[in-house]
Amino acid sequence: MNLMTSEAALRLLPAAEPANTATDVLLFGVGDSALGKVLLARSAKGVCAILLGDDAGELEADLAGRFPEATLVANEVMVRDDLAKVVRYAEKPSEGLDLALDMRGTPLQRRIWQQICAIPVGNTMSYMHLARLINNVYPKVAARVVANACAANMIALAVPCHRVIRTDGELAGYRWGIERKRDLIEKEALA
Repeated sequence: MNLMTSEAALRLLPAAEPANTATDVLLFGVGDSALGKVLLARSAKGVCAILLGDDAGELEADLAGRFPEATLVANEVMVRDDLAKVVRYAEKPSEGLDLALDMRGTPLQRRIWQQICAIPVGNTMSYMHLARLINNVYPKVAARVVANACAANMIALAVPCHRVIRTDGELAGYRWGIERKRDLIEKEALA
């Protein structure tokens, strides 16, 4: 079940769920950035999605598909500060991006994403190098596993998968488009 609802309809939700049927409520908003449209969603724990694209409706449908059991509530006011940080970062990565995150994935995916978060602004790392770092904790992780974790990442920019490149230095697939990846890497190199 997935409900996309307005802020007014949120008042109609029950104040508390029965003990065994907790509902995941995600507040979200869409804004314009140097990278196009950006949708930011947050749970009670933190930002769980930053999606990039060209159409707000498509981003909202993407969010609904990624969180089919959640109640999605459009609420620009509640995500305004986080969304403003993302918009600023898209324009000027040197200012950094400090957000509380709610990373949702397997333990291996979360470990890979944490390692990606450790790549400094202005630097890149190959899928293979990242796999070797992860092998210290998860033996026999291949570059393809790292690439799959990057593809599964729902928190663009804050989990900077754009900093992960091919061993030969070429840009490989990026969920949000190679041009966005190139633009981000170039802006971060100047930071």
